[in-house]
Amino acid sequence: MNRKILNRIGFGANAQSLERLTKLGFKAYVEEQLNPSEKEIPKLVALRKNFKFKQDESDIKGQPFHYIHAALPELWELTKSKKKQSLPAAEIVMHTWLNAIYSPWQLREIMVHFWHNHFNISVHADERIAATLPLYDKDVIRKNCFGNFRTFLEEVAKSQAMLLYLDNASSRASPANENFARELFELHTLGKDNYLNHLYSKWREVPGALEGKAQGYIDEDIYEAARAFTGWTIADGAWTENGNKPNTGAFLYLEKWHDNYQKRILGVEFDSNQAPLSDGQKVLDLLAFHEGTARFLCTKLCIRLIADEPPESIVNKAVKTWIKHQESPQQIQAVLRTILLSEEFIASLGSKVKNPFELLCSMIRTLELDFMPNLHLKWMLQQMGYHLFSWATPTGHPDQATYWLNSSMMLKRWNIMPSILFDDWHKMTTFDVEALIPESVKSTKEIVQFLIAKILGNVNEFSLEHQQQLIHILLVENKTEDEPPLTYSKEDRAYRFAQVVALILMSPQFQYR
Repeated sequence: MNRKILNRIGFGANAQSLERLTKLGFKAYVEEQLNPSEKEIPKLVALRKNFKFKQDESDIKGQPFHYIHAALPELWELTKSKKKQSLPAAEIVMHTWLNAIYSPWQLREIMVHFWHNHFNISVHADERIAATLPLYDKDVIRKNCFGNFRTFLEEVAKSQAMLLYLDNASSRASPANENFARELFELHTLGKDNYLNHLYSKWREVPGALEGKAQGYIDEDIYEAARAFTGWTIADGAWTENGNKPNTGAFLYLEKWHDNYQKRILGVEFDSNQAPLSDGQKVLDLLAFHEGTARFLCTKLCIRLIADEPPESIVNKAVKTWIKHQESPQQIQAVLRTILLSEEFIASLGSKVKNPFELLCSMIRTLELDFMPNLHLKWMLQQMGYHLFSWATPTGHPDQATYWLNSSMMLKRWNIMPSILFDDWHKMTTFDVEALIPESVKSTKEIVQFLIAKILGNVNEFSLEHQQQLIHILLVENKTEDEPPLTYSKEDRAYRFAQVVALILMSPQFQYR
């Protein structure tokens, strides 16, 4: 049970997290995870200090982390260099792996992962996104992952990454660019279920619109919202009619680009000539505090933490908490508490498929491998259909089994395991399976059962028939399962042990969380 809990609210169970959960109990452990310490983690400090990032195969020595905590002036300076502006994003990819695997604050890492996917951007869309990714990761996503959604939403809207990714940095009156406004409605807040254009062609026809409380949105709302965000841009040095913008990379409200005329959004009238930023901020208010947003976000959180089709009962409880705490600085934290401490959460353990990032992280954490990421991880993830910080469309990666469990994807998932365990030619980790096995575990049968329990949490996760198949791999001729497999050479024994571990990792039981 504890291992399944840690697979769900973290990137897998290692000895330290299992010990902590056992000591505190489930409820206290969840509360501790919801309130992570801001103190530096010695393990991560040491890893960052010793990390050598190789930009490419020709970089023999590698470079230490430099940009993960860099400020805007230094990062923006890189946008003037074609050679270096991708380095901050590459460092954040490596840093994300280290945090996911070694941070004791696993729930925070899960939520950082969730929100990066929800507010998806791609570093390949614009090299300036790659250069400023550390700010998006640290000052927007990590800062707000347990916080208030309305605050979060505005910081996303003002970030360099989102302004560039969805083209709002170039949006100006007549005509406004609607990309950001459309994804704000469809993906970030109300969701497609509240898109009512197929039912209503005029704003006044939408239920509740005449009272200023439209139940959903139509294309007209998106067009009007796009006008509200004109002038939300970046100080990128670009030419304007009255001279170039500053070139600092900071968020910039450009009044002369803003459409100041009257607007109507979700049935609410916007008077003309409002104060700077107020049109866009009013749109964010309407969306963040809309019940449709509460249901869309809570459903998405329940899909992440409970099931591909979560029970309506837990979604309703989460929505109630969301609305109750919508003004609270810890709104998201309160919603997570409701979800994680629910009966539905416990009942659902082991029913969600791990995406490729989760799969590799859980493998490394479960086997407690010494691990140091490199650029080959990008290739390995892409082989399994996962693109960290480079999923091309604004939707983010799918979070349901149908995408990850087709025959092509499964074959690639299976092939990755032995490639790491048998011969890690990418030099990311070292693996000594015999070091995992206590001296008291001696017979072939005991070794197999220990490895099953170590990886899956319970030896009964494998049937006796499947246990026998694994035992057969280790059996020496004329030996029985009650004797130790010690007549192999050290190399052959290590290979056979790795085969057993790989088969357990490839099992359906390990593919789920």
